[in-house]
Amino acid sequence: MAARPDASRAPRFPLSPALAAASAAIGAGLDRLGADLDALVSVDTTYPPGANYAAIADWLEARLGPLGFACRRVEVPRERWDVPGLGAAGARVNLIAAREGPGEPEPLSIYAHTDVVPAGSGWTRPPFRATRAGDRFYGRGVSDMKGTIASLLAALDAAAAHGVALRYSPRLLFCTDEEGGAYPGIRWLAEQGEVKGHLLCMDGSAAPRLWAGSFGSIDLRVIVHGKAGHSGNRGSGENALEKAIPILNALMALKARVEKRESALPPPPRDKGRPLSALLSVTVMQAGTKANVIPERCEITVNRRTMPEESDAAAIAEIEAAVRAAAGEANARVDTVVQGHLAPVLDADRGPHWPRWVRCAAAAWGWRAEDYVRFGGSGSSDMGWVQRAGMQEILMGGLSRPENNIHAPDENVAITDLVALARAILFYISRDAAPEG
Repeated sequence: MAARPDASRAPRFPLSPALAAASAAIGAGLDRLGADLDALVSVDTTYPPGANYAAIADWLEARLGPLGFACRRVEVPRERWDVPGLGAAGARVNLIAAREGPGEPEPLSIYAHTDVVPAGSGWTRPPFRATRAGDRFYGRGVSDMKGTIASLLAALDAAAAHGVALRYSPRLLFCTDEEGGAYPGIRWLAEQGEVKGHLLCMDGSAAPRLWAGSFGSIDLRVIVHGKAGHSGNRGSGENALEKAIPILNALMALKARVEKRESALPPPPRDKGRPLSALLSVTVMQAGTKANVIPERCEITVNRRTMPEESDAAAIAEIEAAVRAAAGEANARVDTVVQGHLAPVLDADRGPHWPRWVRCAAAAWGWRAEDYVRFGGSGSSDMGWVQRAGMQEILMGGLSRPENNIHAPDENVAITDLVALARAILFYISRDAAPEG
């Protein structure tokens, strides 16, 4: 797969005067695009806690109102997302923005999540501002995935300003808790029948990819109980951390067995044909408060990446069985809690809309049709819940690239990718672009 597109090789299809003017306006409108991106990044929607979903919904409503969108807020019920230990706080406000009524074309749901991961340390620029440096913007979420929202707004602005006739009426879904929440907002919307028409998910990459699917993800917290005591008194207390060691050993033995399981999902080109395998990782361990105090509690978080061929329930049961067997041998008291869960995605590219999306995205980025490669990945997506709610085909586009430092300091995005994604959306929703055949 080519690392970068060549616009001179882009597939050609006729552009109406209005569509050509709108496409040109996107490239000329970088000041507005940058201002939108800065406004979005400046609302700190870090998850956890995800406390400012209402604030970003306020900004989006004000921004979309002049474009004729009616907005409606849908909250995920507290009992679905409020899982002990995750640190979530505040209403889980999802925003639906649509133009509905007589004369509107068929709907296209367009998904973006509004939460971001914590900034962390090591930044050379303010994490909660979109700072332009050369041909890139820097800031938490500029690539994953507030930049996609700025591109979407640029496409909608251009279409409205130049009177582009639409093939699809955009139905915008701005959702909560993708970054590890117990109950992602898109899951709730899908289960409530709020995903209309077909779906474009913008949480993908700036690469010519046909989305074959992705693994599921399960976060399981193991709580080992002990009894506090003084470390200088022989036999004082019950050391929860020491009791956790046999449990860790059992998890490592299970990891070796789990990761021998291979998936039929086609692997990414970078894997050079090596099959994708199931994964198990111990990712967090917390215990103790002071060197001379026997810890009364030890918490271990296990992340399990499930292949589409696996059962979620069986994967959870397998971990719990290994934990409880080891706990029994160590005479330890344990509890287990599922804190996060994403369902696998399979064959998301099987449907009637993908060929047209490929033509539009290829035209925007300058790919050739033969550049597109079908592959899956061991990463996870909240789109699995959309499939389980009954929608098989899910279009995928986005901004991510390996060099964008997603989830790391100095997250960044290329301006050329922001413009290309905006044009891909513009072409796709327009009536005249990418004729069939």
